[in-house]
Amino acid sequence: MTPLFSRSGTGRKGLVTLICGALATGGLAAAGVATLEPGAASASSHREAPLISGTPQYDNTDLYAFASPDKPDTTTILANWIPFEEPAGGPNFYTFADDAQYDLHIDNNGDAQGDTVFRYTFKTHTKNGNTFLYNTGPVTNLADPDLNITQTYDIDLIRLKNGHEASRTKLADDVPVAPSDVGKASMPDYGKLRSQAVYRTAGGATTFAGQADDPFFADLRVFDLLYGGDLSEVGRDTLKGYNVNTIALQVPNDLIRESAHQPVVGIWSTAQRRNAQGYYSQVSRLGNPLVNEVVNPQKDKDRFNASQPAYDAQFAKNVTNPELPKLIESLYKIKAPAEPRNDLVDVFLKGVKGLNQPPNVRASEELRLNTSIPPAAHPKRLGVLDGDNAGFPNGRRLGDDVIDAALQVVEGELVGSKNDLGDAVDKNDKKFEKHFPYVAEPTAGSRGRLAKGTAAGTDVRSGLGDALQPAGSATGGSGDTVLIAASAASGAAAILLLGSAFAWWRRRAQRAY
Repeated sequence: MTPLFSRSGTGRKGLVTLICGALATGGLAAAGVATLEPGAASASSHREAPLISGTPQYDNTDLYAFASPDKPDTTTILANWIPFEEPAGGPNFYTFADDAQYDLHIDNNGDAQGDTVFRYTFKTHTKNGNTFLYNTGPVTNLADPDLNITQTYDIDLIRLKNGHEASRTKLADDVPVAPSDVGKASMPDYGKLRSQAVYRTAGGATTFAGQADDPFFADLRVFDLLYGGDLSEVGRDTLKGYNVNTIALQVPNDLIRESAHQPVVGIWSTAQRRNAQGYYSQVSRLGNPLVNEVVNPQKDKDRFNASQPAYDAQFAKNVTNPELPKLIESLYKIKAPAEPRNDLVDVFLKGVKGLNQPPNVRASEELRLNTSIPPAAHPKRLGVLDGDNAGFPNGRRLGDDVIDAALQVVEGELVGSKNDLGDAVDKNDKKFEKHFPYVAEPTAGSRGRLAKGTAAGTDVRSGLGDALQPAGSATGGSGDTVLIAASAASGAAAILLLGSAFAWWRRRAQRAY
């Protein structure tokens, strides 16, 4: 949960007054400030546990599951990996790990045991190992020989019984991954590359894997003791401009749910990493957002990432006696709701009764979705809290404001403590797509300004002057002057370098060791 800013709605003026009075501030104009560019964030809700923060290829940043808005008889599951991808982060751009199993788990009866697993495994291919380049020329399609580094993946559908594999079916084989968006010179039509990476599998599913804009919108400066302790830091989407690697799967509802009479499914994602002995161990896990970031304390974070929902009773106290409301109370004097917080258990560990709680449910950390609820014609960002039952915590859509919704529930919205708290970031910086895979295209690496003196479509030589000449061209006039000056400067630099090297050698020769 990342609090704490109040955007007043109808009937919520009293809370705004309370917060402003408690802080003794004249106003909270920070909500309107411009968002930060990549490089400004020093902490991430994606980097939620000590061990996984050092291995970003296996770090699952967010999980989404929702009724497909343009195909309501299907469910779309999105899992994102590799937090804070700087768009220009070459020459080694962002790939899925070859030694990992990326799994999407389905619990179709509420017993906290997986019944179906969709397993993604990746393989990296290099065409030319004698260049440092990710691509050796403009890339016009996924089979372009100029795309030097490529990835493909397989999908296995694994059916489980009592936690053990009962059957395995190959859904897809050697599907191409959409590459990182290096920039306009390298990938002049990235949308075409993305469309080529959408693939229809056996069994009527549709899949995509590749880079995308990070759809999570939030002000992550909450970790500076909840926005600086006085709301001096608030209202900036610190994920703006960063990318992630996305796995997207759209499946017919009948493929994942128990039956039309029991349509609720629990979903979570994991990553397993292969060790030196060839065995896989689970290193990342994600269901509901924000759980391992601000619900689990440091001592439990790595254990949670390696655990299964069936054993979540060991973390129950973190939910019934949460730390976050106490921290908010100590800083902002907003009284924490009484404990134990059974309301949080009902919403986040069991599902909302009558909406997305399966019969005989076993409390566990899963993202629960009622697949019989149709997509909303006019989605509301607060989902169920605002009367939109197709939204969070009934699954999670890309546009759901999970920060605000989760914060309001944690601060007692369901137990009589009405509030309008949030982080003042209400939507993503990019619009989501209307069709699968729905996530926005990634920010390109060449998003910077043009060089001084150049304009769009202008040969870069005009910005460098006559010093740069095409091969075989004649030189003369001012061009000779510039070129000679450049050569002279290069010669002087070489002499200075040689002189420095000789002086260093003489000093070293005089040392006793």
